Amino acid sequence: MNFIVFLTQEWLLVTILAALIFVYAWRERIKNGRPVSAHEVTRMLNDGSGVLLDVRDKAEFNAGHIAGAVHILHSKVASELGQLEPYRNKTVIVADKIGQHAGSVGRVLGQNGFEVRRLSGGVAEWQSQRLPLVKQ
Repeated sequence: MNFIVFLTQEWLLVTILAALIFVYAWRERIKNGRPVSAHEVTRMLNDGSGVLLDVRDKAEFNAGHIAGAVHILHSKVASELGQLEPYRNKTVIVADKIGQHAGSVGRVLGQNGFEVRRLSGGVAEWQSQRLPLVKQ
């Protein structure tokens, strides 16, 4: 009951707090790389403006990955940034299974000067749209 009274009496403070939380969450999301659709990824890969970084484990990568993807395990991206140096002038699109690791990898890449995007929904979304995968 006291909480409701507080909300009604201090509605301005509550509104400002909600707005600040929203802005903070939005900025953090951008720092990790903005999400990009599968169709936009296809365009970027075809025109050469992007490179796909697949951060899933080796077995998942070998079972099927997007053509031309560079594979680095999500836990090793920070220590293996040298593999991505040839792509510094391109947008690095991070893809994982369903989006669980793309944010943390995107943050590491962004902190190291890379232009980063995240495949929205990960490889699972790519597959659900019936887009092709390459097997090794």
